[in-house]
Amino acid sequence: MVVLQVLVGVVGVVLVLATLGSAIRTVVVPRAEQVFITRVVFLALRGATRFIADRMKSWEAHDRVKARFAPFGLMMLPVVWAVVLIGSFGLVFWSLGDLSVGESLALSGSSLTTLGIRSADGGAHLTAAIAEGLIGLGLVGLMISFLPTIYAAFSRRELAVAKLHLRASGPAGHSDPSTLLTRVHNIDGLDQMPQLWSEWEDWFVDVEETHTSFPMLVFFRSPVAERSWVSGAGLALDTAALYASTLDLPRAPRAELMIRTGTLALRRIADFFGFEFDDDPSSDDPIAIERGEWDEVYAELREAGLPVRENPDEAWRDFSGWRVNYDQPLLQIASYVDAPPALWSSDRSVAYRRPTLMRRRR
Repeated sequence: MVVLQVLVGVVGVVLVLATLGSAIRTVVVPRAEQVFITRVVFLALRGATRFIADRMKSWEAHDRVKARFAPFGLMMLPVVWAVVLIGSFGLVFWSLGDLSVGESLALSGSSLTTLGIRSADGGAHLTAAIAEGLIGLGLVGLMISFLPTIYAAFSRRELAVAKLHLRASGPAGHSDPSTLLTRVHNIDGLDQMPQLWSEWEDWFVDVEETHTSFPMLVFFRSPVAERSWVSGAGLALDTAALYASTLDLPRAPRAELMIRTGTLALRRIADFFGFEFDDDPSSDDPIAIERGEWDEVYAELREAGLPVRENPDEAWRDFSGWRVNYDQPLLQIASYVDAPPALWSSDRSVAYRRPTLMRRRR
């Protein structure tokens, strides 16, 4: 019996330490780490969410279900941590003797929540109860500081995404690079584009840091169903790639630097989730965009009066050379988070219950 109590106590202590490690690594440690409990919670909830969303009859209903996944998962984490801690300390209290399983769990729940409905008599039980109470208060403090951090990062991300999509949106509400370039050209603002590249270079740096330190942010959907941080990233990168490859303008170092920054940010996020991609592609490797799709954009830019390069073959080769750097991670992330339909920046392998993305007409 003594051996069993020792083994149960050791298991309880290990579970306590594992739960504390999960909470600290999820909330406090400022680097990308795969945390077992956090991962299990989000994967289980993601599976349930997909099961429900896949039975919705419209994309709007599908999106509404998916929009609840990440916030609900975030709120479930402290609940799971609390349940595991109550069970773990329950094992510890039982291993110390003099208490039944039910009494141990009751004392553990009372100690963690500091309700005082059960009290320890003294000695080792009292020491464990005080330790559990301190841990419970610590979890509450962590979540109080954690939630504002998450939503501050979300707000920063969405501010830039909303601004870009509003600038690039056509009459149908969809956004694409040619609309953005045409609109800027119509107000004689092409020379102001370096400011956009600078803003989005900073945006990619921030997103890389926050979305690997707090990976649940990847699944937070935009307030507007047609927008997404993934399609926003693709829109910015494709606009810069078109600007650098297709327009007959002086070389744009800021655009090229932004493409590199965005590429590395998307690759690091994709790598965190275990996606496989070529991290050193050749400029002539195939991309998901077909030549005919690019030709349509090229014709639209020319028709709108933008200074396009006279040799479309060279322009396409240069565009493909830029796009190949971020093509795979962009579309992998878009597929993983089920991003809404967007030109060149959403999952191109399936069209599950989504409206056909029509090219905009000015």
